[in-house]
Amino acid sequence: MSYIYLDNAATTFPKPRAVTDEVLRCVKHYCGNPGRSSHPLALAASNKVYECREQICKLFSTDAPENIVFTQNATYALNMAIKGLLHRGDHVLISDMEHNAVYRPVFRLADSGHITYDIFDTVKNERPLSPEEICLGIEKKILRGRTRMLICTHAPNICSTVLPITEIGKLCKKHGIYFVVDASQSAGHIRIDMSKENIDVLCAPGHKGLMGIQGCGFMILGGENVPNTLIEGGSGVDSLNPRMPDYAPERFEVGTLPTPSIAALSEGIKYVSSFSPEEIRYHENELFIRLRYMLENSPSLCAKIYMPDCPGAVMLFNIGDRGSEETGRFLSKKGICSRSGYHCAPLAHASIGTPNGGAVRVSFSHFNKKSELEALVKALYEFVNQ
Repeated sequence: MSYIYLDNAATTFPKPRAVTDEVLRCVKHYCGNPGRSSHPLALAASNKVYECREQICKLFSTDAPENIVFTQNATYALNMAIKGLLHRGDHVLISDMEHNAVYRPVFRLADSGHITYDIFDTVKNERPLSPEEICLGIEKKILRGRTRMLICTHAPNICSTVLPITEIGKLCKKHGIYFVVDASQSAGHIRIDMSKENIDVLCAPGHKGLMGIQGCGFMILGGENVPNTLIEGGSGVDSLNPRMPDYAPERFEVGTLPTPSIAALSEGIKYVSSFSPEEIRYHENELFIRLRYMLENSPSLCAKIYMPDCPGAVMLFNIGDRGSEETGRFLSKKGICSRSGYHCAPLAHASIGTPNGGAVRVSFSHFNKKSELEALVKALYEFVNQ
């Protein structure tokens, strides 16, 4: 069976040909252990890793390749930033649209009595709040003297609203607060300038909008503060010292790096950079608007679209009173890949008011076509008429 893939918010598929070709080339020709030896295969791997650091710097407008820390994924990067920069007694702010990659580590620290936290609003009655409303709400309602960090997603994984990180970054700078951004759903889709937006730490995966493969994410350190380590081990430098180095990236990159995944990310960034973020966003917006039109003009589907006025790469919906899992299973049988449920984002689902069982998510990439949306709607008609 051939598949229509509409689960790109989980991981993009297919990958550009250059990405898959480079993974094979890496494994066959230069997959030594980077930073561990001086033989040609290790040096070739090290060069590819450094090339990827430079590409990430260029993409996110930062100028220190040594501050690019490769991780297993974005969740790991966020845990490193959150647990590495917070101290006992600190107060933390998170948005109401956070993924569990942020919510769970913050909750765990609070549950153990290490920190306190509050959640600030970005959505009300399925309407994105303005930057002014968000920032005023933070300053007037929940900002404290002990507030040390604000963490927010740039774009949530269940709808296409975009949080105003430029204005939030200015607020954080004004009050001397660490600003940590989860760019899991925006990297590769939306332009990000770490300096302009006053971002202290940016975390992202390689396998979503940047078109790499699973197994590699990264943390970009934008400020001068160096987090504490989450784990310790071999870094390839200063091996006689029982302590980890006090400088990035070696302080954080413990053990063997996922060289094939980093090589894939390097080629993925080249592919994405051959377009402008605005071009990619425009295509995704067109797909969203087209699908919204078809669903809204199909009364028999009784489709409920959440955050319908925020076009982009992600659409969340339900069909009548049918459960999201039931809908998702039927689509899967028809060869359409979507995702149902809560998408590891209970805060975001609560904020936009989905019912018990969550909703169905379809998410687009640069490779999706309007004809695939027609096939989706046709399958939904079959679903309600079975």
